[in-house]
Amino acid sequence: MPDIKTRDIAKGTIKTIDKSAVAAERMKSAFIQTKEKAEHSVDVPESSAEEYASNRLESGIDRVSHEAVHQFDKQGRKGVQATKQNIVKAKDGIQKFKEKRAAQSLQKQAQAAAPRKSVGQSIKAVEQPKKAVKESARSAGKKTIKTVGKGSAKTAQKTVKTAERTAKTTVKTAQRTAKAAQKTAQATVKASQRAVQAARAAARAAVVTAKAIAKAIALAVKAIIAGTKALIAAIAAGGWIAVLVIIVICLIGMIIGSVFGIFFSGEDSGTGMSMQTVVQEINIEYDTKLQDEKTSVSYDVLEMSGSRAVWKEVLAVYSVKVNTDPDNPQEVATMDESKKQLLTDIFWEMNEIRSSTDTKTETVITETDDGHGNIVETESTVTQTYLYITVSHKTADEMAAQYGFNEEQKEYLAELLADENNSLWSQVLYGITGTDDQIVTVALSQIGTMGGDPYWSWYGFNSRVEWCACFVSWCANECGYIDAGVIPKYAGCVNGVQWFKDRGQWLDNSAEPTPGMIIFFDWASGGQDGLSDHTGIVQKVENGRVYTVEGNSGDSVRQNSYPVGYYEILGYGAPAY
Repeated sequence: MPDIKTRDIAKGTIKTIDKSAVAAERMKSAFIQTKEKAEHSVDVPESSAEEYASNRLESGIDRVSHEAVHQFDKQGRKGVQATKQNIVKAKDGIQKFKEKRAAQSLQKQAQAAAPRKSVGQSIKAVEQPKKAVKESARSAGKKTIKTVGKGSAKTAQKTVKTAERTAKTTVKTAQRTAKAAQKTAQATVKASQRAVQAARAAARAAVVTAKAIAKAIALAVKAIIAGTKALIAAIAAGGWIAVLVIIVICLIGMIIGSVFGIFFSGEDSGTGMSMQTVVQEINIEYDTKLQDEKTSVSYDVLEMSGSRAVWKEVLAVYSVKVNTDPDNPQEVATMDESKKQLLTDIFWEMNEIRSSTDTKTETVITETDDGHGNIVETESTVTQTYLYITVSHKTADEMAAQYGFNEEQKEYLAELLADENNSLWSQVLYGITGTDDQIVTVALSQIGTMGGDPYWSWYGFNSRVEWCACFVSWCANECGYIDAGVIPKYAGCVNGVQWFKDRGQWLDNSAEPTPGMIIFFDWASGGQDGLSDHTGIVQKVENGRVYTVEGNSGDSVRQNSYPVGYYEILGYGAPAY
């Protein structure tokens, strides 16, 4: 049975091993926490900045913004490098500490096992075996001191070997833990670099969307960096990723609270309303007033002229007026009943419908057949009532003058109406998501529009024409497809058919179309001659039927449907979206 000193050696060795294991475990845990913190710091919702930005800056602001990002990146890389070096130093320090402790433990055990003389004894034994000899002599009696000493020495030697093996195992374990920690640190560095790239992209997107307030943002960032020691310390310590993310979030918050918050208004904010639904309701109100003008009097001839204001101009004026009102400024990113009323009021300030009637007595020539193949012309005098409906609108500049906008407000208005923001307006007004059938979304937003004046007047006509092709062209232009050469600008259906045929993008009426294709008809009522009389946009195909959105269908924008292969369908133009 091992003596007390031997057991103490074993216990001490075990404690040393336990401490080493605990230290290794703590080190591992620390690296895991470091990794988790890094992962959490870069886990930024993607829905914020990535949804609402274009890609260019004013040259001066571009330099400031890019310099800021460059400095964050520069300091961040230094922080990462310093962190890596600190991790390596920590690992080496822990390794040396472990080896030193293990060596000291082995040395003590060896010294304890080495034989030396004791007072009153002539054998060579270590201090612990000496006590064990005395205890064994008292307990056993018959065993000699020499025997006990040899047994204790052998036991101590075994304990030393066991401790040595255990120490080696501990060292190996610590080495493996350090390697694992090093890999974790490397992974953390890579994750941090990816986070930097994502943060840069988000920052660029946010700043581009808010070009007009980029100067103020840049000054704010400079003030934060210059005045906040904690921010600089965080950057130096490697916390620059979280700082950059916070700045991006702040930028987005500033944008939402500014006139550019209008670009965030396409979604329901919890009120059951969005900008898109409110615009549709105002469109219906506008069409209802047109219909009321038509039904208010009896007439023989209807003549309509003029056009209403472009919606993006209405919304731009609304955004600047409401958001920068000196008495009651409001954010424009959300919609509610009070803001709906404000928008409706501005719409009708920008649009006016007037009507008048006139009675004319005219000479009418009527041609008839005398029954012998001869055409007979008969003159008659008739009195007809003409109804004239005129739609007039004010431009954004005219409204700025009417409201007395200052220079800053005018600058905001110009920035909102810049052509580079057209895609953002399409998102707000039509909910376009960038898919190939976005022209369908635009067309559906126009359901119920009467008279076609927004489309034929946009095309360049001064008075009403058969406007089905103008409607298709207008929708294509809203999506940027005309400038991209994807869909032609055409007012005559025959010209549209020829454009697609010339490019090998024509399908006959036996084909099953897909959403976004352009449909062409050859009406039987006019005598089918192989030439197109009417055109529209394919919405979808379901259960063997083609659903369409067509302008000038009963002088309005309507949804219709036909069987696949219907005989009055001439064919389809297949745009290369």
